[in-house]
Amino acid sequence: MRAVRLLAILDHLRVRRQAVSAATLAEELGVSVRTIYRDMDTLRETGAPIHGEGGVGFMLDEGYFLPPLKFDRDELDAIVLGIRLTEVQGDHELATAAKRAASKIRAVLPAGERGHYLDAPLLVHSKKKAQAKGPLRYLGRLRVAVRERRRVRISYESLDGKSSERTVCVLGLTVFDMVWVLTAWCEERDGFRNFRADRIRSLRTLDTFPRRPGRELRDYLRTL
Repeated sequence: MRAVRLLAILDHLRVRRQAVSAATLAEELGVSVRTIYRDMDTLRETGAPIHGEGGVGFMLDEGYFLPPLKFDRDELDAIVLGIRLTEVQGDHELATAAKRAASKIRAVLPAGERGHYLDAPLLVHSKKKAQAKGPLRYLGRLRVAVRERRRVRISYESLDGKSSERTVCVLGLTVFDMVWVLTAWCEERDGFRNFRADRIRSLRTLDTFPRRPGRELRDYLRTL
C-alpha cells in the first residue's frame, strides 16, 4: 500500500505547476500530514527531485520520469468520455487526433483494464449533424492560433446578418453543444469579444502578440 501511495504522491506533484502543501496531499490521499512528511523523506532518499518543505509546500522537477500510470475506473471513464466528446465536437483534425490518442492509451493499459476501456457504456450524442461541421473549416487554424498566441484577421457575419472585418488577438476557444466560441481581444473595438467559429467567413493568420496585463483570457474570465 505504501508503494502505491508513494507513486500517487509523485503523480499529484507532477500535474501541479505550483507547490502543494502537505496538508492538501494528506487530505487527497486520506492519510496524516505526518505520513506525508515521512513519505517525502523516502522519495527524496530514492532520488526523486522534490523541492520544498513543511509550511511552504512541495514541487517536483518538471520532466522527471515517472513509471506508466495505472488508471482507476473513474479516470478511465473521464478519458473515454473526453475522447468521445472530442470525436463528436471537434474538427476533422481534432477528431483524428482523439482516435490516435485513444489507440495509444489502449496500447499501454494492463489487460485487465483494457476491456473496460474499450467497452465502456458511456455514449456521447450531439444534435450537431455531420454536415454542420462544414462551417468549422477554420477551427483547426484557430486552435493553432490559440496555441501560438497569434493575431488573425477575420471576416465575420453576426447572427443578424451584419458583416465586419476584425483583427483580433486569439485567446481561447470554448465548445458548447452546438457551437465553438472564440474569445479574443478585438483591436477594432479595443476590448474582449466572442465570435462563433461557424460565423467566420474568412481567416488570415498574422503575427504573434505579447502578453499584456488586462488583456489575457484570465482577465476576461474575471469579468463573467
